[in-house]
Amino acid sequence: MMQLVGSPPSPFVRKCRVVLAETGQDDVEIIDVSTTPVNTAPEAAAANPLGKIPALLRDGGPALYDSRVITRFLDHRAQAGLYPDERLWDVLTLEATADGIMEAAVLMVYEKRVRPEEFWYEPWLDAQWGKVTRALDALESRWMSHLHGPLDMGQLAVGCALSYLDFRHGDKDWRAGRDSLAAWYGKIAKRPSMQSTMPPAA
Repeated sequence: MMQLVGSPPSPFVRKCRVVLAETGQDDVEIIDVSTTPVNTAPEAAAANPLGKIPALLRDGGPALYDSRVITRFLDHRAQAGLYPDERLWDVLTLEATADGIMEAAVLMVYEKRVRPEEFWYEPWLDAQWGKVTRALDALESRWMSHLHGPLDMGQLAVGCALSYLDFRHGDKDWRAGRDSLAAWYGKIAKRPSMQSTMPPAA
């Protein structure tokens, strides 16, 4: 049996779990770990030399890591069509945009959880949020027609990214001035795959 190593609050892990739910792949065991960049879980280090999550352990080959590699593999395994050839480059770019939002948002969390308060660097935090806001503005102005199209991995990744902003940065009000994106998110957030993978409230 394959195993997905990850932590429930991670938006990158959630992306993979959403794909598993969307494609009905219930034969993958979820291995929950607690890990940070300065205190890597042994399971994460064993699966991925970089110590990052998620990682997908396979019986017939080396572990796969980086969420985009795993989601592509799971889509191929299920022949689900979440990376359609006719718009592949758009899907990959949209997924990369969502991943960039997640990365910046996660780094903001680590800045305050891992570093002592006297070393918090507000200009760096502001710069990370600047990346998020530029990406959100691009979604609102350039990507809405794609987001309203047939379901693909780009859309699922954006849904996970926006949910993470609510989860960890609810005080930032990402919806302000982005009515179309907010309305779209309200719909995708209701999908069973999104509801069943909601992170814990802690």
